[in-house]
This record gives sequence, structure tokens and C-alpha cells, in this order.
Amino acid sequence: MKVGIVGIGLIGGSIALSLRKNGFAEKIWGFDTNSNHQVEALRLNLIEAVKPLDTLVSDCDIIVLSIPVNHAKVMLPSILNQLDPRQTVIDCGSTKSGICASVESHPNRKCYVAAHPIAGTENNGPSAAFEGLYDGKINIICEKNLSGNDNLEVAKKLFNALKMKTLYMDAEEHDRHIAYVSHISHISSFVLGKTVLEIEKDEQNIFNMAGSGFASTVRLAKSSPSMWAPIFEQNSQYLSEALNAYIKNLIEFKVLIDEGRTEELFELMSETNEIRRVLEGIEKNKIKSANSN
Repeated sequence: MKVGIVGIGLIGGSIALSLRKNGFAEKIWGFDTNSNHQVEALRLNLIEAVKPLDTLVSDCDIIVLSIPVNHAKVMLPSILNQLDPRQTVIDCGSTKSGICASVESHPNRKCYVAAHPIAGTENNGPSAAFEGLYDGKINIICEKNLSGNDNLEVAKKLFNALKMKTLYMDAEEHDRHIAYVSHISHISSFVLGKTVLEIEKDEQNIFNMAGSGFASTVRLAKSSPSMWAPIFEQNSQYLSEALNAYIKNLIEFKVLIDEGRTEELFELMSETNEIRRVLEGIEKNKIKSANSN
């Protein structure tokens, strides 16, 4: 199996490392529009060679797109133009509706598997990649009925090799849910970081007073704008709905603080503690998935 990675950063590089370790791929080649990333990916042995995009597409059994979602919308149709039914292209984008719509009537649509391996960190670039990023994590495949059976099986084998659990979902449903459980977290982190930088002009105060809670909450503000701005743009409808609900709750919280309604504030926070049960369930599911692989 020859695998081509288009976009050799955290996502693509980590896929390459895991596939090499478990022997899934005979060859792993890469392409990146950033020449520095290509050099770094070779130095770190994420890939065996860099190939021009057209050559990579023609020579590989599987092409994995791990690039910003706006670029995926543009690149995917041209890649499908070059494929035969024995080849499979998989994208790893955090939004699915726009990318799927860009190829919905393409004659080679069956060669495409719309996926979202839900894993990552706030870091980016080839040096951020590490083996095991995907272990025990969830992968979503959308519009599986539009992918060819053989192509879908190839994609499932790849994600199984990454030790992921694959679920299936409608593209619109995926984008709506991911707006609440992922995208809004990044916006919250960006806005908190911006607020602190605006108010705390003395950086030493931040160094002296910021504890682990601040660091963990604002961690996502270190994420790449070149990746997240297109995600926010492509999922703007559902993000707007999520932000409306979030802002409503922020205002309610502020009113309770402003009016000194401490008992109601206590009740609100106690009700929200229910999220502990959800988070503990997520952790248990991760351990169960990891042990079953």
C-alpha cells in the first residue's frame, strides 16, 4: 500500500508516523506547499520522499488530505480528476458539508471518503507530529453511501490501523455538533486570550498570577489561524447558533454576579457540574477503545 500525505503538519505527519510504525504502508510519500515543511518532514523521517502533487496522486493507492478546509475544497476536485476506481482519497477536515458539496456531482465521487479524525493539539507543523496521536480517538465518516464500497473499506482499514473508532454521520449533522463540542471551544480560547492581553498590559502580572486553570483554558488560542479561520468561515451558520447560545449563558452569568444573586449562581454552577459525568464517560470510552485495539 502506497500512501501519499498532502499537508505534512501535525495531522498528516502523525498519520504518517503511526502508519509506518504498524506496517500499514509500504511507502509513505508527502507533499506540502510549504517547502520548509517538506524539508523538516524529511529530516524528521515523517515521510520517505517528497513528490510533486501530480506524481504523488498518480503513484499512491491512498491520498490523505490534511490541509486547511478551504484548500481542500479547491484541491479535492482536481485530485479526483486524476483518480481511477482503485485509488482512494480521504480528507481530514474539521468541517464536512462544504467539502462534500464541492464534489457531490463529480464522476469520481466514489473514490472520496469524507472523514474527520477527531484528534489534535494546539501545535502545528511537522515538528508537532507524534506517533499515537490517534490512539483510542473517534473518527467520523460522512456520506458513506456516496463512497464506493472498496474505497470505504480501504479508509476503514487505515483508521483501524490508527487505532481509531469510526462512526458514521450526515455531513450537516457533523458540522452542527462539532460547532458546539469543538469549534466554540477554540473561539472561547481565542477571545479569552484577546481579553487578557487587552486588560493585562503588564505581562509580568500574567506570568505571576496565571495558574494552570488559565493555561489550560487559553491553550487553544495558540492554534494556527491559517487552519481555524477557514473552519470558522465554512461552519459559520452552526457556529453562529452556538455562539448565540453561549453568549446568552454568559449574559445570564453576568447578571447573577452583578445583582449578587449568589444562591442562584451556586445552583447554576451545580447544574453545570453535570458535565463531569459526561467528561468521565469520554475518558472511560477512550480507555475502552484503546484496550480493544
